Amino acid sequence: MPEITDTPPPEIRAEHAALSAALTAGLPPKHVDNNLVIASWNIRGFGDLTKKWTADPGDTPKRDLRSLLYISEIVSRFDVIAIQEVKGNLRALRHMLRYLNRIDDVWSLILTDETRGDAGNNERLAFVFDTRRVRLSGLAAELVVPTDGEADLVAGFQNQFARTPYAVAFKARGRTFILVTLHVLFGADAAGRIPELQAIAAWLRSWAREVNSYNQNLITLGDFNLDLLGSQLANALFSTGLAVPPELQTQDRTIFGAGSEVRHADQIAWFPGGEGTPGLSSLTYNHAANVFNFEPLVLNGLGLTRMQKSFRVSDHLPLWAEFRT
Repeated sequence: MPEITDTPPPEIRAEHAALSAALTAGLPPKHVDNNLVIASWNIRGFGDLTKKWTADPGDTPKRDLRSLLYISEIVSRFDVIAIQEVKGNLRALRHMLRYLNRIDDVWSLILTDETRGDAGNNERLAFVFDTRRVRLSGLAAELVVPTDGEADLVAGFQNQFARTPYAVAFKARGRTFILVTLHVLFGADAAGRIPELQAIAAWLRSWAREVNSYNQNLITLGDFNLDLLGSQLANALFSTGLAVPPELQTQDRTIFGAGSEVRHADQIAWFPGGEGTPGLSSLTYNHAANVFNFEPLVLNGLGLTRMQKSFRVSDHLPLWAEFRT
């Protein structure tokens, strides 16, 4: 049975090399003591793994070593990445870390327990990070709904989160930044979700103002399940000044193509400062952000549809932003 650290067949090596070249061309390089590349990726059902280089039609799951190799290569290009839809079964995640640490044991992770219940879907939220570039700063917390305190915050929540937001503090070159990742439930009842999103926005602004006073930075990232910027849901989330960098606003987040509307489920956002909003204290946005569209580069020659590819890699594209330290 092959391992992720084994030498893959020639056709996979060739495809891997092409993916690696595209990543080098499309993403900012890691400059020592100068920049940070922070990313977010909803990796579809990131749980079990079929330990074959290429899964056969009858295999379950469809995610195989070939697909995981490509996922691992993409993850390796970021300093820290928030991953949503990590499942209770950690087999694929463990093999990915084995690949990342095949030479030097420098990649680490921190993640939540799996969320039980139908709405929670046995999901975890995770951060995977390069310890040569960033390290944990001490804070790791799942955010729960307050039962008292500011009335506008409490009133927006009818229940606890089905999938609790996860906040972790990191440090790079003496700069502390807190990343808050979420996977907000999708719901057809947009009006019913607006109060919660408004409360999340108020909550994030209150916390950003507090950490800003300590010369720290707060960035939120993850799958917010927003369809369109300018929609009622998006306006609710951004109602307190949270902002998405302009470079991301026209980018589709899925492998299925923009079509007539750009889908904005996934976001990286922060408060820009000015006009009464907190800002980034010790990080500077480098005006570089994008998605990376892996779909045309991987799993070719297998006769797979985009939907079939989504179960092997993902239906979501990773998105990233670069900061100066």
